[in-house]
Amino acid sequence: MPTQGVQQDYKSVIFGTRLLALPYALVMRILVVEDERKLADYLAKGLNENGFVTDIARDGIEGRHLALEGEYDLLILDIMLPGLDGLALLEAVRQVRRTPVLMLTARDRIEDRVRGLQQGADDYLVKPFAFSELFARIHALLRRGGQPLTEMSKLQLADLELDLLRRKAWRNRQSLNLTAKEFSLLALLLRRRGEVLSRTTLAEQVWDMNFDSDTNVVEVAVRRLRSKLDDPFESKLLHTVRGMGYVLEDRRE
Repeated sequence: MPTQGVQQDYKSVIFGTRLLALPYALVMRILVVEDERKLADYLAKGLNENGFVTDIARDGIEGRHLALEGEYDLLILDIMLPGLDGLALLEAVRQVRRTPVLMLTARDRIEDRVRGLQQGADDYLVKPFAFSELFARIHALLRRGGQPLTEMSKLQLADLELDLLRRKAWRNRQSLNLTAKEFSLLALLLRRRGEVLSRTTLAEQVWDMNFDSDTNVVEVAVRRLRSKLDDPFESKLLHTVRGMGYVLEDRRE
């Protein structure tokens, strides 16, 4: 069931502008400051599935701390927040940072929107909204900020290429027929290439689940991914590190 304030479930969204998920520093980071728990969780899950790293703050005080201490490519701020409202948080951010800010609000009065824009918001979205509109606005904000979205949306290692906007992958210019979970798993490994990722990390990031030692979902997914990614090719990129996890790297280098 869609949460209040969102007109469609994020799973139904086809990201034509599939949000810039990506690497400028390898990955784009978004901070969502929203006290409505269900909406915040839907937003984070939808953004994560589109390749973003997403943090959630559930009140204005925590949001201000993360916005000022962390490094984010975009802030999504609700207006009505406990502890410190969104406009006060925006004012604190604008004193030190020019990070793009998209305001969310249930208020649709023109004067409220004007006030937010005058205080430094880059865009304003009134609840309820469709995820497709949210994604389009995020895309526009990041493009406006000068990010090369087409380049940003591509990841590469040796002869492996991923297009995060189009959700496609190739090795040696041959298309890889990946499922949605296989693509998400490969994208995570590629963004963190050279880093050994544990089964727990993969389960949390790709399946949004706490790791259960009796569950072999990670091993099964890795095996299926390897059959498409490595088995048909001479050079292998996906490696098992015994007792630790998995790493994607070109060991010919």
